[in-house]
Amino acid sequence: MSSFESGTNQLLVELNERVAVITMNRPEARNALSDELTGAFRRAIVWAASDPQVGAILVTGAGRAFCSGGDVKAMGQRSSSPADQPSVEMQFQTMRARHHEIAGALRAMRKPSVAALPGAAAGAGMAIALACDLRVAASSAFLSTGYARIGLSGDYGIAWLLSRIVSPGRARELMLTSQRVDAQRAEQMGLVNEVVTDENLNRAAFELARSLANGPQAAYAYIKDNLDEALDIDHATAIDREADRLLKARTTQDHKEAVRAFAEKRPPEFQGV
Repeated sequence: MSSFESGTNQLLVELNERVAVITMNRPEARNALSDELTGAFRRAIVWAASDPQVGAILVTGAGRAFCSGGDVKAMGQRSSSPADQPSVEMQFQTMRARHHEIAGALRAMRKPSVAALPGAAAGAGMAIALACDLRVAASSAFLSTGYARIGLSGDYGIAWLLSRIVSPGRARELMLTSQRVDAQRAEQMGLVNEVVTDENLNRAAFELARSLANGPQAAYAYIKDNLDEALDIDHATAIDREADRLLKARTTQDHKEAVRAFAEKRPPEFQGV
């Protein structure tokens, strides 16, 4: 059972074999991001990042979509009553906090994260998927930045994420054209790590998340530190920082257990310490 209650049926959270399965649950709206859903999502990420029972996070969507992005219908309602709108500064701070505490927090989390895409991942939904460490897509899924189609520029750090996951040139193409990228092409481009049949998505994504959840947690955190810095520092600095983290990893019980398991020709039993 989960030790976290989302407080809304728009976000389902379950803890299973050390995997926090977070499901956006607005299938009638292709899991578009309402205020209620995003508020619960932000709280769920804080819980998953801090709870020692959680070893990895699996983010997915109910029904036939991952997440279609922002709720366009709600956008129309807000724009039709400008007199009720908060100040521009207040809107900016609210938006900034939401984006940092979902996509920013997912990427900053030192535990592994997996996104399972049963269908469309568009706009902010695509950004949330890209903020996870790994992505598994159903064969019928597709991704699209989508912003240009509704006259918007992007959010949740999607341009930054795209530029690093694919390439600056490809990021410009995807942002400017809002083209749909099917699962097979997304895998070729590096947007997703694996494509499976629709029927096997939940099983494949969970097995991947479960294997990570029961792996060497301290080593994972150091690996993510190394990867996060890789595009921003020079090689000599990278060597120094990797050496420092390697020495720290060598002091963990997980490393010592892995060495014993290797000598005894058995799988290691990591404890996350």
